[in-house]
Amino acid sequence: MKEGGARQGDFLDVCRNCRTSYSCCHDTTPPVTKERRRIIETHLGTEMVRPDDLFVEADYVYPRLKADGYCIFHDSNTKKCLVHSVKPETCVAGPITFDINVKTGKIEWFVKMESLCQLAKVVYDDKEWLMKHVASAKKEINRLVDQLDSRALKAILKKDEPETFKISEDCLAKGILNKVA
Repeated sequence: MKEGGARQGDFLDVCRNCRTSYSCCHDTTPPVTKERRRIIETHLGTEMVRPDDLFVEADYVYPRLKADGYCIFHDSNTKKCLVHSVKPETCVAGPITFDINVKTGKIEWFVKMESLCQLAKVVYDDKEWLMKHVASAKKEINRLVDQLDSRALKAILKKDEPETFKISEDCLAKGILNKVA
């Protein structure tokens, strides 16, 4: 089994058949850890000629955008992700997103509105599915937060996440809190 098979689960198949305007793949810069980058590059093998052209290294590493504004891994013909089974943690977690509240020492969990993500409606309509997806999303995002360095984590926390609503919060490990304090 390729890495990522278990992390995708049946409940994310809706992403492959998304009928929205693909806003999650357009004009977005999901953070990519060193480990996730290695996994993506290994997954692609020789499909992509120059791995250095796949990612932008700024305050944090993220997939490059093509001229049309879509993620470099978005296939314009099939409208599918070329790295779906190993895509970045925040992509897997969608429509769940997060913020860190330094004052309370908690990671806050949010859900994007249906207007941004077709999966949002699916998870809203089925509470059991929502709970399953939230558990998976928290696992993915907690791994991401743990692996990002302080500079990268602070940079992604500055990004605004419009059209979301808070669903829960959890206590943070002191080591994570120290990264953003």
